[in-house]
Amino acid sequence: MTAAATVPPSPLAEDRKVLLSRLVEGLDGNSLWWLSGFAAGLAQGNPPPSLAIIPGGQAGQSVQSRLTVIYGSQTGNARRAAEQLAADVEATGLPVRLLRADAYPTRELANERLLYIVISTQGEGDPPDDAIGLVEFIASKRAPKLPQLKYAVLGLGDSSYAEFCGIARTLDTRLAELGATRLQPTAEADLDIDTVAVPWRIQALADARANLSEAASPAPSNVTPLRHASAYTAQHPFTAEVLSRQVISGRDFKGPAYTRYGVANKSVHHLELSLEGSGLHYEPGDALGIVHRNPQPLVESVLAATGLNGDTEVSHDGHARPLSQWLAEHRELTRISRPLLINVGERSNHAELTRLLEPEHKAELTRVFDDHQLVDVLRRWPAEWSAEALVSTLRPAAHRLYSIASSRKRVGEEVHITVDELRYDAHGSAHQGAASSFLAALEEGGSLPVFIEANERFRVPADSSRDIIMIGPGTGVAPFRAFVQERAETGATGRNWLFFGARHFNSDFLYQTEWQDALRRKELHRLDLAFSRDQADKVYVQQRLRTRGRDLYDWLQNGAHLYVCGAISMGKDVHAALLDVVREHGGLDDDGAREYLTQLHTEGRYGRDVY
Repeated sequence: MTAAATVPPSPLAEDRKVLLSRLVEGLDGNSLWWLSGFAAGLAQGNPPPSLAIIPGGQAGQSVQSRLTVIYGSQTGNARRAAEQLAADVEATGLPVRLLRADAYPTRELANERLLYIVISTQGEGDPPDDAIGLVEFIASKRAPKLPQLKYAVLGLGDSSYAEFCGIARTLDTRLAELGATRLQPTAEADLDIDTVAVPWRIQALADARANLSEAASPAPSNVTPLRHASAYTAQHPFTAEVLSRQVISGRDFKGPAYTRYGVANKSVHHLELSLEGSGLHYEPGDALGIVHRNPQPLVESVLAATGLNGDTEVSHDGHARPLSQWLAEHRELTRISRPLLINVGERSNHAELTRLLEPEHKAELTRVFDDHQLVDVLRRWPAEWSAEALVSTLRPAAHRLYSIASSRKRVGEEVHITVDELRYDAHGSAHQGAASSFLAALEEGGSLPVFIEANERFRVPADSSRDIIMIGPGTGVAPFRAFVQERAETGATGRNWLFFGARHFNSDFLYQTEWQDALRRKELHRLDLAFSRDQADKVYVQQRLRTRGRDLYDWLQNGAHLYVCGAISMGKDVHAALLDVVREHGGLDDDGAREYLTQLHTEGRYGRDVY
């Protein structure tokens, strides 16, 4: 194992270290890189002229002649789309500022003249975590009237969810209610983002030119950001070698099957991959992007359901490939979408599917999204398909993100992930997950395409004396393995408290021996467990939170950071439990409890990674 590079000892006095920690706490990556460039300029004897900020947020710039781009992003797609837009505008010589939603000073909204919002929708119509405060402000009675504002909204989402791009539509409607002028209709981008985002961006750029003075230019700056740009992305991933894959669920730790794998309702894998030579860097809290290949049984099931020949050559988007290759490498075969169902309905003329797509049957349609894969749709509503029609109808394959379960300071040029292999029976046949099955079949010495997806709102505190509370049932515990490793390797003095839950202690206690070792070494200070099926009455993590509510609230009052990782439904249940905790132990009413947790979000002390 290669040792990670160490940071040289700080030459700062202790009081300066404390001030620096306070300065950088909560800053996103862009802000930190800007700060690094600012410091580099000072070191070279070239201080910038002035840091005085006029209303609008950028020195020497009038709010009337500047575009503001705000993004709210959970997995990085909205951030990248906003960065591209800002870069296009800046390339024309027009002044633009780019801000993450939680960094936007809401008091400035009343004076904005030109505003573009790029925002994703999470789960069933929820905003991304970094946009919760902004969305709540715009929806509230405190939001100002905006007759002077011109705006446009780009929404990103996944049409397999009923509330596809719901937050974008909500913001668009609310800004219009406040008197703002819509420059173009809300754009709603599915997983194939560029299909919608590129035309929207072209129009947005034209509107910016029309509304801003061509003579205006960004304020001069002597600051040169020192941002590290990786050569590897989702479009150009790095090929990582598999160092190890180990099943970490299914053992009976106490019974007669000890040391043997038995029948278990889950198969969870721990993978260790080499990043040697890639130059890829990650921090605890980031995700590893996986560019997977659809397993052959999935491909064969789709071919059987459509009656098509996998050897048929298909030309699409300037590429000619056999149909089987399109399905294995370039098309989404598990997640379904509303456009897919509309297309199937038009081809099949099934009255049942037509009825499901009507607005009044939203609940039934949601159940179809929840438990149908592509092959279920093709079997339930059969239609005549050509190979070309199938390829053009299916969505492009989407990469998957897995929370990183390691700290580079401990594992060097490796990255570890935790994978729950999805296998289940439904609609009379066996089903499997696309990416999880691909990963579960990898052997030592194999390889897979990967990239790093930064998650700047899900980081250990810059002030290492802060306590942290980690809530991660099931594979949601993965990033907290990285958090505990990072805090141990950096000598953090703050305490670490983990809440973990699963079905059974004997078979589902992920990384059990590691947590026990961490407790002995004082790298983990508290561990609360909830195994829901080990007793007659089911016990979940959220019940443990309520039981430990007094201590939990005291930790938060003393500056602790709170983190939640796992399924969206679990995140909602945990949030409800946290509201109960702060209501009871903080003596707050419902509105006060909500404001308390919103303030934690705003301060960067409540991070969520839910999926």
